[in-house]
Amino acid sequence: MSFTVRYISIDSRKQAFQEIALIGADAAGAGLMAPKAVHRVLKVYGLSPKQANILKQEMLSKGGEAAVARGVVDSTVEKTDVLLMGTLRQYRDLNKKLRGQPFGLRRLAEAIQNVLNNLEERPYRVLNCRGRELVVGERTLIMGILNVTPDSFSDGGLWFDPARAVEKAHKLVADGADIIDLGGESTRPGHTPVGAGEELRRVMPVLEVLAREFDAPVSVDTYKAEVARQALEAGASIINDQWALRADPGMAGVIARYGAPVVLMHNQQGTQYRDLMGDIICCLEESISLARSAGVPGHNIIVDPGIGFGKTLEQNLEVMQRLAELKTLGQPILLGTSRKSMIGKTLDLPIDQRVEGTAATVALGIAYGADIVRVHDVKEMARVAEMTDAMLGRSG
Repeated sequence: MSFTVRYISIDSRKQAFQEIALIGADAAGAGLMAPKAVHRVLKVYGLSPKQANILKQEMLSKGGEAAVARGVVDSTVEKTDVLLMGTLRQYRDLNKKLRGQPFGLRRLAEAIQNVLNNLEERPYRVLNCRGRELVVGERTLIMGILNVTPDSFSDGGLWFDPARAVEKAHKLVADGADIIDLGGESTRPGHTPVGAGEELRRVMPVLEVLAREFDAPVSVDTYKAEVARQALEAGASIINDQWALRADPGMAGVIARYGAPVVLMHNQQGTQYRDLMGDIICCLEESISLARSAGVPGHNIIVDPGIGFGKTLEQNLEVMQRLAELKTLGQPILLGTSRKSMIGKTLDLPIDQRVEGTAATVALGIAYGADIVRVHDVKEMARVAEMTDAMLGRSG
């Protein structure tokens, strides 16, 4: 007698319920069993030995597991990170117990539940781009790149003339762009920074036409508050800040005042990390807090892991492998890999031959949770996104 056994990929309570129902279990039973079929590994940072000991004991008592530093038992370490391993059911029972514990563990229970909720469902929201609405989470959105610079790494000088830039914008929209991302300062490695005046001189003539003639929202790629203010005044819908509100202390206030969505991109000087994804998520959490403290509502915040910024080739590849961890933040994810050096170095190809490599990153990125992809080759990547969405059971 032979038996057929196979692996089932389950990543959410909804998927678990569906698989259990297929067996023939009744709905009530499926609802009870589904949380036992989803396993999550969570990392908690910087707990005291007292907190870590209680957390470990409680998780073990629920049938889960918790890894702590060796010195936690005898308090020879001041702080420890904790790796929690368990099912949704075990986390539910753990959090019930933690809510009655001292040492701030009630707040930890809330943080754990918040992350579990963020992992369970793809964020779905209507992004109000200052009067233009975009549905995020239903299908992958395409952000078309329009650089009005003389020195961008891929298309520097091509669209520097305002008339040509507007012509290019028409093509981006015709090819399937949902958003036009307008940039007036190159961000390539070794670029020469420009002042706000020069950036505005490049951006404003094009932006004024786009805001008047196009239905597609226009995002302005800038980290300067004054450029953002004038751009929003002229009709820009979104601000795409490559320094996640850290380069200019006035940026968060400007974005909040105009009610604009913002893209917060991870960036840093140098490539040193203690914990690559942990550091990136921590940095983005701080920027989200900056935005919300200034009055930017959570539903207007998008995060970007910053591929190619403050990261080596190996680190960029690791971020791609672990992109799904950004779901921790509960915000829509934008991914910008188009034609970047990660692709060029991996495939040993020049900038104008990186479309297939870009397509691979777009497909993987969408599968791992990207809601918006920022690309040069809009027609090709819109097709990649549509096919990937179909395979994932998403549709516009």
